[in-house]
Amino acid sequence: MELPYNIVLCGFMGCGKSTVGKRMARIAGLSFVDMDSYIEQQCGCTISELFASRGEPYFRDLEHEAACTLSQQGGRVIATGGGALVFERNVQALKEKGKIVLLDTPLSLIRERLKNDTTRPLLCRPDKDRAMQELYERRMPIYRAVADIAVLSAGTPNQVALAVLRNLGVPQPSKEE
Repeated sequence: MELPYNIVLCGFMGCGKSTVGKRMARIAGLSFVDMDSYIEQQCGCTISELFASRGEPYFRDLEHEAACTLSQQGGRVIATGGGALVFERNVQALKEKGKIVLLDTPLSLIRERLKNDTTRPLLCRPDKDRAMQELYERRMPIYRAVADIAVLSAGTPNQVALAVLRNLGVPQPSKEE
C-alpha cells in the first residue's frame, strides 16, 4: 500500500510507539522506522551512550537531522523518541509529509511499563518517579498541541494500531488477503 504521507507516532516514553508502530506497518503494508534506532545505527552507539559522551544538545541535533531525513518520503510509520516533538523544528520537519498521532497513555500505565527500565537517560536518577511525573506533565500538553489526532493507548498493541489506522482512514487489507 502507498500512502502519500507518513504516520508519525508521538507520546511519552513507554507509551508503545515502537510496538504499535511495527504492528501498524505490518497491518497496513507500510515500512516502519524507529527514530532512536535510526540514530543509533547512524552513530554506532546507544542513545544512553550518546547522552553520556556527547550530551543531550548533541543528541537533539542528531534527532533533528533524523527528522529531516525520514520525512523526505511518505508511506512510513515513524516512531519518534519521547522528546522529539517537544522541539518545534522537528514538528515542522515531520509535518511536511506526515500526520502526527499522539499515543495518549495514562501516567500510571507508563509507570508500570517503565518500572524496571534502566535505558532511559532522563529517568536514570534516584528520584525516577518524581522526574517521570514532572517530565510527563511538561510534555503531554505539547504532544496534544502538535498532534493531528490522539488515540488512547491503554489496549493491546493490535487494538491501538487498528484504532490509529481507523482514525486516519487508512485502508486495511481484508482477512482473505
